[in-house]
Amino acid sequence: MSPRQYGAPQQIDATRLGDYLEVMTKSVFQAGMSWDVVNTKWPGFQKAFDGFDAERVAEYTPDDIDRLAADKDIIRNVRKIEATVRNAQTMLELEAEYGSFRAYLQSHRDFEATVKDLRERFSFLGDFGAYIFLYIVKEPVPDYRAFRASRGEPQK
Repeated sequence: MSPRQYGAPQQIDATRLGDYLEVMTKSVFQAGMSWDVVNTKWPGFQKAFDGFDAERVAEYTPDDIDRLAADKDIIRNVRKIEATVRNAQTMLELEAEYGSFRAYLQSHRDFEATVKDLRERFSFLGDFGAYIFLYIVKEPVPDYRAFRASRGEPQK
């Protein structure tokens, strides 16, 4: 069973850091919500977050966060907005350290190690968010049913 059957976005070929930031942000905001709600609001997110230009988002100020928290075209969760800014900063640091964000993702020994590191480094990214993020950017992931079972989730 594929995450697509649960409404997850299509996989993409990430070509810029902003692609990774956008996918991660979508995973962060989806937690606790339906994909339909997030997908409906997504054009507003793309505009509000400057097309997910990682360098610009990483430089957002408290005034920018206040602006986003008042934007009715996005989901106005201040903690997740702040997490997006921190996550952009972390991505830039990892890109500088590894030469590319993809090289960072591929530096881990296996899927579980990648998920563990993602959870430690990035805000508001849990096991399922990390799985969906990796799936969408076409990194290796286990079968979705097996993954859910490994986390004690009921089978659908």
